[in-house]
Amino acid sequence: MQWNWNPWHGCHKCSPGCKNCYVYHLDALRDKESGVVVKNKTSFNNPVKKDRHGNYKIPSGTVLGSCFTSDFFIEEADEWRGSAWDMIRERSDIVFLIPTKRIARFADCVPDDWGDGWDNVVIAVSCENQEMADKRLPILLDAKIKHKLIFVAPILEYVELSGYLASGQIEQVSVGGESYAGARICDFEWVKKIRGVCLKYNVVFDFHQTGSNFVKDGILYHIKHCDEHSQARKGMAFLNNLDKMNKEKKL
Repeated sequence: MQWNWNPWHGCHKCSPGCKNCYVYHLDALRDKESGVVVKNKTSFNNPVKKDRHGNYKIPSGTVLGSCFTSDFFIEEADEWRGSAWDMIRERSDIVFLIPTKRIARFADCVPDDWGDGWDNVVIAVSCENQEMADKRLPILLDAKIKHKLIFVAPILEYVELSGYLASGQIEQVSVGGESYAGARICDFEWVKKIRGVCLKYNVVFDFHQTGSNFVKDGILYHIKHCDEHSQARKGMAFLNNLDKMNKEKKL
């Protein structure tokens, strides 16, 4: 089972990757206003909810995707974030994976006992193009965070990450294409090049989704949203098999 926690919902578009935001798309189908940030009353306390036996409903060891329908560091959530940190502190037995485009606000939004970071918090900075990578990733490298990831998503062009991965601080890079109406292309050549840089610096690489419009070998494929993740896994398998064949040729 995949666990997610969205303590608040809604966001403001702040960079090119937000143009076709999936949250806005899905909210529009329900006549919901995505630009209004609201606290999720029913799910806000999910990390600490217990069953009738007194056990946490979210089991120990879970990697909890956190705030994927907003931004954990968005300004409107300043009044609620302290309570969210309290729950993250309490649930030191699970890992909170927090993506953000607002890493510039990070230092002003951590609790007083943050120190050099908490072992159960992973911050994944999203950068969809080179401009945003060069704007956000230096802040990520300077931040006191124990586990740092990069999301190149939705990928809009090849993003050169060598200078950032060479720091030894980045644990993983995950690449994904854009979904739904108006989706811009994800070119497999960009994915392969980023993977190559990750291999060079011994950084874990993941290709998590193709996006709706996927280019491979110059051919454009229109991928159903339900197939984007499985097609990305096939792409990863293809690259891994290619590596294996190349190694066998060298032997």
